[in-house]
Amino acid sequence: MDGLRILRLTRRPEFLAVATASRKCVTPGVVVQARPADAGAAPDAPARFGFTATRKLGGAVVRNRARRRLKAAAALLGPGRARPGVDYVFVARAGTLDRPWEQLLRDVGHGIDRALEPARPRR
Repeated sequence: MDGLRILRLTRRPEFLAVATASRKCVTPGVVVQARPADAGAAPDAPARFGFTATRKLGGAVVRNRARRRLKAAAALLGPGRARPGVDYVFVARAGTLDRPWEQLLRDVGHGIDRALEPARPRR
């Protein structure tokens, strides 16, 4: 990843806090969940990222490969696109593994941009 460092979510309560915030963007390659920082956190704190893959995706090798692809995409796009003080969780989908790299980058970027927007009403 050429030295690109991102702050990571590492503890289960952090992941659950983002999941319960119910702001997300679903794309064919990834689900991006987001939550604004806690009231006590500095507003200019850097964004933090977490990565997960469920067992539905496959065995440990498959899940690790999906997470590695998401980490690489977030390391490239996150520093320039992520909002300060926001926690993001990237959930791997079946499409994460087979999606061409350019399309996965597009999915991750779209997810980062749209995850905090209010849901649009369905017609």
